[in-house]
Amino acid sequence: MLGVKSLVVNNGPTTLLGPVSFDVPAGSALVIMGETGAGKSLIAQAVMGTIPVPLNVGGEISFDSTRIDQLSKKEIELLWGNHIASLPQEPWRALSPLASSYQQIYESHRYVAALDPGNAAQCTDADFESLNLQGAHNKRPGELSGGMGQRVAIAAALAARARLLLADEPTKGLDEDRKEAVIDILKSVLHRQAGLVVITHDVSVAKSVGGKILVLKDGAVIEQGDTIDVLTHPVHDYTRELIDANPSRWDVTPTVEEGKPLLTLKKLVAGRGGKALTKPLDLYFSQGRRVAVTGPSGTGKSTLLDTIAEIIKPLSGTIERSAIIKQTDIQKIYQDPPAAFAPHVSLRNSLNDVAKLHDVSRLMVEEYLDQLGVSTHLLNRLPNAVSGGELQRIAIARALMVKPKLILADEPTSRLDPITQKHTMKLLADVASAHHTAVLLVTHDRTLANKWTDETIFLD
Repeated sequence: MLGVKSLVVNNGPTTLLGPVSFDVPAGSALVIMGETGAGKSLIAQAVMGTIPVPLNVGGEISFDSTRIDQLSKKEIELLWGNHIASLPQEPWRALSPLASSYQQIYESHRYVAALDPGNAAQCTDADFESLNLQGAHNKRPGELSGGMGQRVAIAAALAARARLLLADEPTKGLDEDRKEAVIDILKSVLHRQAGLVVITHDVSVAKSVGGKILVLKDGAVIEQGDTIDVLTHPVHDYTRELIDANPSRWDVTPTVEEGKPLLTLKKLVAGRGGKALTKPLDLYFSQGRRVAVTGPSGTGKSTLLDTIAEIIKPLSGTIERSAIIKQTDIQKIYQDPPAAFAPHVSLRNSLNDVAKLHDVSRLMVEEYLDQLGVSTHLLNRLPNAVSGGELQRIAIARALMVKPKLILADEPTSRLDPITQKHTMKLLADVASAHHTAVLLVTHDRTLANKWTDETIFLD
C-alpha cells in the first residue's frame, strides 16, 4: 500500500533525515521510534506532502503503486481524508479553535466520509462513547484538557475510514486506561485492511501496536525489523538505551531539605465555567519541595495549575502566598508547547523578549538549551518549524531562565523520547535543588511521579 524508497529530507546542504526505506502492506502496521528531533514526524509530513518550506524532499513515495511524491499539491490533497489520513502530533494544529468538538467530528463523518446526516450523527455519538468524551460535545479545543483534545483529534482523523492512517504520538498525555483504548481503536483499522503508521516514543505503545519497527537516531535508521523482536532483543546500543530509560528503571530522585514557605492552598476547589473539577484540596509549597498530581484526563489537573498561577480564580478556598514570592516567581510550563509561543514570532525573539522583561542575560537561556540538548540554531525558526520535543525543551529553558521560585510543570516531557525525558527531569531536579525551587508536576505516569517527587496526589 505504502512504499518509501531512499527518502531524504534536506535543509539546504544539511541532511535532516535519511535515506529511509520501508513498505507498509495493506492490513499491517509500522512503528517509528527514536530520539526527539530525529525526523520521525518528517516521514509523515513527506507522505502527506506537507513538508514545510524551505525543506526539500528526495527519494520515492508510492501509494497503491502511484508515485505520490510527483503529484501536484492539488492532486495529493485529493487523497487526504478518504485515502490517507493524518493525526498530527499536536491537537492544537489538528483542530479548528472556533468549532465545537462535536461539530468537528460530525463534519468529518458528514462531508469527508460522505454519510447522510443521520448516520453521521450516529457515528459521532459512537465516537464520543468509545473515547469517553462525554461532556465535551459543545466545548471548543481551547476548553478541553490536552488528553481530551487528543481524543477529539483521533476521532476526526478516523472518521473517513482512510486506507492509510499516519498517527504521530497518538497516546501522549493519556492515562494508561485511555492509552490502551486508543491503541485498540488505532489497531482496528488493520481489520479492514488499512495501513497504520504510528510514531511514538513509548516502548509499551510500540509493543502493543506490533508489526514492523524503524528506530531512528540523528535522522538515520539504526535498527529495523519485527517490533517485538527488536524491542525484546535489541542489537544497537541506542535501542537498548531507549528501553532502559523507562521511568520504572530510574533511581529515586533524592529529596532536598525544604526551605522557607512559599504558598499554601486551603480547601481549594478548581474548576471552569462554574463547574468544580477538583475536590477541596489542602497543599503547601516550600522552597525545594516537589509534588506530583496524577489522574485521568479531564479531572482538573491543568485547571489546578492555572488556578495556582492565578490565570483563573478558584471556585472556593484560598491561596496564601508568603511575602517572598511575587507574581512572576511562578512560571508555568504548558502541556501543549504550540500554545505557549506566538506562532508568527521567531523563537529567538520570543526568548529575547522574556530576557528583556525579566532583566536576565540571554546567555542564560542558551546555557539551559545546551544542557537540554537543543541547538541554538533552532531559535531562528518559527515554533511550527521545530519538532514537538524541541519546542517543549525550549519552553522549559524559557521558564528556568527567569529563576522562578515555583514551577508549574504540565506534562513537561510528554513529547520527549525516554532518554531525553530522563535527562530533562534530572536537569529540572538539579535546578530545583540548586535554586531552592518548588515544583508542581502534572503527569499521567505514576511511576515517574513516585520516582521524582516528594508527594503524589491523585485526582479522579
